[in-house]
Amino acid sequence: MAFVPPARHLLRAKDLADARYFEPLDVDDLARAAGLSRAHFSREFRRAFGEPPHTYLLTRRLERAAALLRNTDHSVAEICFSVGLQSVGSFTTSFKRTYGKTPTAYRLAFPPAASQAIVPSCMVRFYGRPQRSTFREDRATAAN
Repeated sequence: MAFVPPARHLLRAKDLADARYFEPLDVDDLARAAGLSRAHFSREFRRAFGEPPHTYLLTRRLERAAALLRNTDHSVAEICFSVGLQSVGSFTTSFKRTYGKTPTAYRLAFPPAASQAIVPSCMVRFYGRPQRSTFREDRATAAN
């Protein structure tokens, strides 16, 4: 079997955190994906990426939560749970520490999500056309 550099195993764990941040992952799951013990994994991850694995996972979740706050009208609680966090209070505290604002204040700094909705031009044309009218009905109405 070919030698695989240790950093490759760390990338596997990092990719897992990026792809499945919304699942209830913890450091043990990431260490298992890397094939390392928890302590050794945490040391090597910090050495390779400059931050502990738990912090990296939390950062990914908060980045996704910020995007959802900017682009959707979902409640703060829905967003909290959809990014894999379990407590709205902890989410609010972590979010404020990272972004300098509470999730609600952060959302208010951006235009409402409804204003960003893009309606395809084919739908605009379809609904812009007269409804429930045919050529023969128009002629019959004009004759009366």
